[in-house]
Amino acid sequence: MVSTINMQDMRYLNLFNQITHVPTRFCFKYNDFIIYCVSKPLVSKAIGEQGKNIKRIREILRAKVKVIPKPSGIGDARHFIANIISPVSFKDLEIKENELIITAGSRNKAALLGRNKRRYLEMHKIVKDFFGKELKIV
Repeated sequence: MVSTINMQDMRYLNLFNQITHVPTRFCFKYNDFIIYCVSKPLVSKAIGEQGKNIKRIREILRAKVKVIPKPSGIGDARHFIANIISPVSFKDLEIKENELIITAGSRNKAALLGRNKRRYLEMHKIVKDFFGKELKIV
Protein backbone atom coordinates (compact mmCIF):
# COMPACT_ATOMS: atom_id res chain seq x y z
CA MET A 1 0.00 0.00 0.00
CA VAL A 2 1.32 3.47 0.89
CA SER A 3 5.10 3.54 0.77
CA THR A 4 6.28 6.32 3.11
CA ILE A 5 4.77 8.75 5.58
CA ASN A 6 6.34 12.18 6.04
CA MET A 7 6.19 14.17 9.28
CA GLN A 8 3.28 16.34 8.15
CA ASP A 9 1.21 13.26 7.32
CA MET A 10 2.13 11.79 10.72
CA ARG A 11 0.77 14.93 12.40
CA TYR A 12 -2.45 14.67 10.38
CA LEU A 13 -2.83 11.00 11.33
CA ASN A 14 -2.20 11.67 15.05
CA LEU A 15 -4.75 14.49 15.11
CA PHE A 16 -7.30 12.29 13.34
CA ASN A 17 -6.73 9.46 15.82
CA GLN A 18 -6.99 11.76 18.86
CA ILE A 19 -10.27 13.33 17.73
CA THR A 20 -12.06 10.35 16.17
CA HIS A 21 -10.52 7.44 18.13
CA VAL A 22 -10.34 5.58 14.82
CA PRO A 23 -6.88 4.27 13.92
CA THR A 24 -5.68 4.70 10.35
CA ARG A 25 -2.36 4.73 8.51
CA PHE A 26 -3.62 6.23 5.27
CA CYS A 27 -3.68 9.96 4.72
CA PHE A 28 -2.90 11.95 1.56
CA LYS A 29 -3.59 15.27 -0.13
CA TYR A 30 -5.58 15.68 -3.33
CA ASN A 31 -6.89 18.96 -4.75
CA ASP A 32 -6.32 20.85 -1.46
CA PHE A 33 -8.27 18.20 0.48
CA ILE A 34 -6.75 16.12 3.23
CA ILE A 35 -8.20 12.66 2.68
CA TYR A 36 -8.21 9.93 5.32
CA CYS A 37 -8.84 6.29 4.43
CA VAL A 38 -10.40 4.11 7.12
CA SER A 39 -11.94 0.65 6.98
CA LYS A 40 -15.51 0.67 5.72
CA PRO A 41 -17.29 -0.15 9.02
CA LEU A 42 -15.51 2.73 10.80
CA VAL A 43 -16.30 5.54 8.33
CA SER A 44 -19.42 6.73 10.17
CA LYS A 45 -17.62 6.61 13.54
CA ALA A 46 -14.75 8.64 12.08
CA ILE A 47 -17.13 11.28 10.71
CA GLY A 48 -18.99 11.51 14.02
CA GLU A 49 -22.51 12.56 14.89
CA GLN A 50 -23.62 15.22 12.41
CA GLY A 51 -20.02 15.46 11.18
CA LYS A 52 -18.68 16.88 14.45
CA ASN A 53 -15.29 15.12 14.20
CA ILE A 54 -14.68 16.33 10.66
CA LYS A 55 -15.76 19.87 11.56
CA ARG A 56 -13.32 19.90 14.47
CA ILE A 57 -10.44 18.63 12.33
CA ARG A 58 -11.33 21.17 9.65
CA GLU A 59 -11.23 24.00 12.20
CA ILE A 60 -7.86 22.92 13.61
CA LEU A 61 -6.16 22.33 10.25
CA ARG A 62 -7.98 25.10 8.37
CA ALA A 63 -8.25 22.76 5.41
CA LYS A 64 -10.94 20.74 3.65
CA VAL A 65 -11.16 17.17 4.96
CA LYS A 66 -12.68 13.96 3.54
CA VAL A 67 -13.03 10.49 5.04
CA ILE A 68 -13.39 7.65 2.54
CA PRO A 69 -13.41 3.85 2.85
CA LYS A 70 -10.07 2.12 2.29
CA PRO A 71 -9.97 -0.12 -0.80
CA SER A 72 -9.72 -3.81 -0.05
CA GLY A 73 -8.08 -4.55 -3.39
CA ILE A 74 -7.87 -3.61 -7.06
CA GLY A 75 -11.57 -4.46 -7.44
CA ASP A 76 -12.47 -1.41 -5.34
CA ALA A 77 -10.40 0.95 -7.53
CA ARG A 78 -13.44 2.43 -9.35
CA HIS A 79 -15.27 3.32 -6.15
CA PHE A 80 -12.08 4.51 -4.40
CA ILE A 81 -11.08 6.88 -7.22
CA ALA A 82 -14.67 8.13 -7.60
CA ASN A 83 -14.69 9.05 -3.88
CA ILE A 84 -11.41 10.92 -4.18
CA ILE A 85 -12.25 12.98 -7.27
CA SER A 86 -15.88 13.67 -6.32
CA PRO A 87 -17.76 15.81 -7.58
CA VAL A 88 -15.87 15.29 -10.87
CA SER A 89 -16.87 12.05 -12.56
CA PHE A 90 -15.44 9.76 -15.19
CA LYS A 91 -16.99 7.53 -17.83
CA ASP A 92 -15.01 4.34 -17.41
CA LEU A 93 -12.10 2.82 -15.54
CA GLU A 94 -10.11 0.03 -17.15
CA ILE A 95 -7.60 -2.07 -15.26
CA LYS A 96 -4.76 -3.58 -17.26
CA GLU A 97 -1.81 -5.59 -16.00
CA ASN A 98 0.36 -2.62 -15.00
CA GLU A 99 -1.80 0.45 -15.60
CA LEU A 100 -5.13 1.96 -14.66
CA ILE A 101 -6.85 3.86 -17.49
CA ILE A 102 -9.51 6.46 -16.69
CA THR A 103 -11.74 7.50 -19.57
CA ALA A 104 -13.28 10.95 -19.10
CA GLY A 105 -15.00 13.55 -21.28
CA SER A 106 -13.16 16.69 -22.35
CA ARG A 107 -14.35 18.84 -19.40
CA ASN A 108 -13.82 16.12 -16.85
CA LYS A 109 -10.42 15.32 -18.32
CA ALA A 110 -9.36 18.94 -17.82
CA ALA A 111 -10.63 18.84 -14.24
CA LEU A 112 -8.78 15.56 -13.57
CA LEU A 113 -5.52 16.88 -14.99
CA GLY A 114 -5.59 20.28 -13.28
CA ARG A 115 -3.36 23.24 -13.96
CA ASN A 116 0.19 22.15 -14.81
CA LYS A 117 -0.97 18.52 -14.29
CA ARG A 118 -1.04 19.06 -10.52
CA ARG A 119 -4.09 16.88 -9.85
CA TYR A 120 -2.85 14.24 -12.27
CA LEU A 121 0.48 13.98 -10.42
CA GLU A 122 -1.30 13.75 -7.05
CA MET A 123 -3.64 11.03 -8.33
CA HIS A 124 -0.75 9.20 -10.01
CA LYS A 125 1.06 8.99 -6.66
CA ILE A 126 -2.09 7.75 -4.91
CA VAL A 127 -2.73 5.04 -7.53
CA LYS A 128 0.93 3.99 -7.45
CA ASP A 129 0.93 3.74 -3.63
CA PHE A 130 -2.39 1.92 -3.23
CA PHE A 131 -2.50 -0.32 -6.30
CA GLY A 132 1.08 -0.40 -7.62
CA LYS A 133 -0.04 0.63 -11.12
CA GLU A 134 0.60 3.52 -13.46
CA LEU A 135 -2.24 5.99 -14.13
CA LYS A 136 -3.37 7.12 -17.56
CA ILE A 137 -6.22 9.58 -18.22
CA VAL A 138 -7.81 9.49 -21.67
